[in-house]
Amino acid sequence: MALFESLSDRMNHIFSKLRNKGKLTELEIKQAMREIRVALLEADVNYNVVKDFTAKVSEKALGEDILKSLTPAQQIVKIVNEELCALMGSAHQKLAVSDKQPTIYMMCGLQGAGKTTMCGKLATYLKKQNKKVLLVAGDIYRPAAIQQLHVVAKKANTECFDMGQVDPVKIAKAGVEYALKNGYDTMIIDTAGRLHIDENLMQELINVKNAVKPTEILLVVDSMTGQDAVTVADTFNKKLDITGVIMTKLDGDTRGGAALSIKAVTGKPIKFNGTGEKMEDLEPFHPERMASRILGMGDVLTLIEKAEAAISQEEAVKLQKKLKENSFDLEDHLQQLDSMKKMGNLQDMMSMIPGFSGKLKQGAQIDEKQIERTKAIIQSMTPKERRNPEIIKASQKKRISKGSGTSIQEVNQLLKQFEMTKDMMARMQKGGLKGLRGLKGLF
Repeated sequence: MALFESLSDRMNHIFSKLRNKGKLTELEIKQAMREIRVALLEADVNYNVVKDFTAKVSEKALGEDILKSLTPAQQIVKIVNEELCALMGSAHQKLAVSDKQPTIYMMCGLQGAGKTTMCGKLATYLKKQNKKVLLVAGDIYRPAAIQQLHVVAKKANTECFDMGQVDPVKIAKAGVEYALKNGYDTMIIDTAGRLHIDENLMQELINVKNAVKPTEILLVVDSMTGQDAVTVADTFNKKLDITGVIMTKLDGDTRGGAALSIKAVTGKPIKFNGTGEKMEDLEPFHPERMASRILGMGDVLTLIEKAEAAISQEEAVKLQKKLKENSFDLEDHLQQLDSMKKMGNLQDMMSMIPGFSGKLKQGAQIDEKQIERTKAIIQSMTPKERRNPEIIKASQKKRISKGSGTSIQEVNQLLKQFEMTKDMMARMQKGGLKGLRGLKGLF
């Protein structure tokens, strides 16, 4: 996963040297703090933020309890983890909801940050919470901005309100009236951006803010721009008093400087992060989970949430029943592969498992195309063969391999792995983890 990858590598290298030393001297801890300072600066974290962060960590790490501890390296990792969480905001900050409808979210930011697309992503996220969302086109300057918001609204399966290229304040006020008349409880205003910050842009945003009094003002910034994103956030906050930040392209940010600096510089939380191009690719920003990823400790909670979103409760109950009855077949296996694809990039998913990110960095690659080849093999079988793979003989394997564009060896490998998986599931049903003895070859 690209997210914080280079910073995570540096941090893990620093801590691995500490772990190999057992008890630590004050000099060794100070050297580690210097290395952490350099790692954060190279990750494009704001200088003052780095200075304050390392001072806090050093003060705690050089305490008597740490120096006398039998596991000082673990204690220092714990301190760094806690301070990283505090740096990014300690806990996820939920969106505010207005007592009086509609709840209004005003989106702002510079051109190119992904603000208009983010309107659709936020609408998709809110619709999953049973909100009725209206998008309002308030960017009257950028060519095709209104048309783009209509396209985004269609993808998000919601409505877009526009009045053409008239005064944005009039559009915002009319949008509120339209939302009230048509039963929309939530409204997202897409405002104009600029290639750079100027007084005209800010005054227009202030006018819109004063006219409709939004519940939240959310600034959209491109995480790939590093300290430029922090400067933009600081300026917008001073002028508009934003309530939160949404970071786009965080999935491609290997350094993480902006994510680690914004809260400390502006005092305002990062509320969401964009993780891809699809309308569903928006995640609530959890500082404690991000800190865990930076330190190579995985992110199990996000992984579970992705699984819950990809697999319905009904499907989960059905699967559990099949596993209990040992009637899991290749039809079910195909459905599970489809669910895995819904969860996103497989390499990303594996990096969220504690301890697995290190193996990925050591060169263990996950072949995404293998899932498609496996699906092709199963789809080339008849329904009867999928339900009863044991009836598949040599002539049928030849037909399946030809139909799926794979080799007979790959068909044999799939059937063997499926039987081993079934055997593992059956043993686990009978004897829990003890039932896994004898299946070492599978892992």
